Amino acid sequence: MRKTIYIPAALSVMIVGVLLGVNWSADLTDTTEQLKKLEEAFLIINKRYVEETDPAELAEAAIEAMIGTLDPHSAYIDPEAFTAVDERYRGSFGGIGIWFEIPRGDTAQVVSPIEGGPSEKVGLRAGDRLVAVDDTSIIGADSDEIQRRLKGPVGSMVRVQVKRLGIGEELLFSITRDQIPLYSVTSTYMVDGQTGYIRLSRFAHTTYREFVEGVQGLLDQGMARLILDLRDNPGGIMEAAAAIADEMIAGTGVLVETRGRAMPDQVLKAQRAGLFEHQPVIVLVNRNSVSASEIVAGALQDHDRALIVGQRTFGKGLVQNQFELPDESRLQMTTARYFTPSGRLIQTPYEEGDRHGYLEEKALSMRDAALDPAEYLGSIPDSLKYETAHGRTVFGGGGIFPDHLVMYDSTMAPVLQLMYEGYLFESFKDWFTRNEPQLRRAWENRQADFSTQFAFSPEQWEGFWQVAAKSQVAVVVTEKASEASLENRIITRHDLEANRAVVHTYLKALLARQLYGARAAYPYYNQIDETFLEALTLWDEAAALPAITQHAR
Repeated sequence: MRKTIYIPAALSVMIVGVLLGVNWSADLTDTTEQLKKLEEAFLIINKRYVEETDPAELAEAAIEAMIGTLDPHSAYIDPEAFTAVDERYRGSFGGIGIWFEIPRGDTAQVVSPIEGGPSEKVGLRAGDRLVAVDDTSIIGADSDEIQRRLKGPVGSMVRVQVKRLGIGEELLFSITRDQIPLYSVTSTYMVDGQTGYIRLSRFAHTTYREFVEGVQGLLDQGMARLILDLRDNPGGIMEAAAAIADEMIAGTGVLVETRGRAMPDQVLKAQRAGLFEHQPVIVLVNRNSVSASEIVAGALQDHDRALIVGQRTFGKGLVQNQFELPDESRLQMTTARYFTPSGRLIQTPYEEGDRHGYLEEKALSMRDAALDPAEYLGSIPDSLKYETAHGRTVFGGGGIFPDHLVMYDSTMAPVLQLMYEGYLFESFKDWFTRNEPQLRRAWENRQADFSTQFAFSPEQWEGFWQVAAKSQVAVVVTEKASEASLENRIITRHDLEANRAVVHTYLKALLARQLYGARAAYPYYNQIDETFLEALTLWDEAAALPAITQHAR
């Protein structure tokens, strides 16, 4: 949950930072004395230190030091960084509307223009390489620099020079910047005749609307059960999470509750008749499902409404508010804790000021849960055990523990380990660059045919591994088992052929992403995703949840 409060200028930015959230009635005298001490130290350092100091740097260092004594999720955000943070929550920014990447040794390349955006309207397309922006070369520039040049006020004009395959001369596009949406729903499709899939990448102001549109679109295609993928979702706005949970929970029960010292307690309840209140739902989570993701998973689990599948979530049960400082920087400070409907606080325990220990303890806890889930659950004290609306046991104290735990196989074949660790992705980019012209000629305007007809030919398959052996993160295929080494990224021909179908599908997903955009890749990724495939076997368990079976009666 975000709320911005403007704090008037005081003695200095540093002193203003101390004022935030102070309970003056508690001990006004002591607080005033400490403020005077802080001001004196600031002035002495600024005037008497042997070398000239920068007051702004001193103030920022003091604020960051104070924040560092608090919980692990409070932070100071400088004005420049705040722009990027604010865009993430608002769900839009002024720009030209493209997704791009920078292949090694190349300039920025358009992955896909955003649907309906300014770039698509003027004819920019996937595969175009950005050469210059407003007559200034961007060859060799990093991602931040290119983004800075492309973004700008809505309605302003930017000239983008590109190199397109098959055309000798460079093309020049004059593009009028517009409000560009940052989509929260990054994939929706029908897995089969009755199973819908929605992937949420964040919780912003537009997320609820996107989710409703996605659900309605899938219902129109015959969806009778839903997989909601919250893996790697870093969270965002609490109200958006509650509204999405409300679409799947009948009645007027509690969705989430917040309690704080200086902020009023808040209880968000289900309010409306939702689009998908009684059909089976499976929610996919992992250790990178954070905050608002955990609000959705926790509400659905506590109401016995959805089967939670995957790994234990991150465990962030703290609510931050943003307080604006005079230079437009922000304090993003924890002001409350949130609790799931059963009363669970799912925040991972921490000691104030010990951020390293917090992350280390979290990693150890996740490791223990993965090594022996039964033993780990047995070690959880009764004080962290709660009951759902219909009497199932759930757990607090460090994330949402899934109803069905899926851990990755530690004996996975070396080629698959390299694939999931990203090494084949780097090789793929090199291979695609070499073969892009013919691949685009053959498939760029045939997305439906690509799904059913594309397969790697023997020549393409061998060609890929030849390129892989020459890439920066070389993956070498050997005929001799004695030469195999996962550390050195050397795999055997036998291992490769035994897992050929999985690797084929992964490379097809990467190719679909290059040809048709990121959304087109998820149906292929999911075909080889262990958690997703496991979820497809659990519909009987999901349909047997009390909230669903009671409605069926």
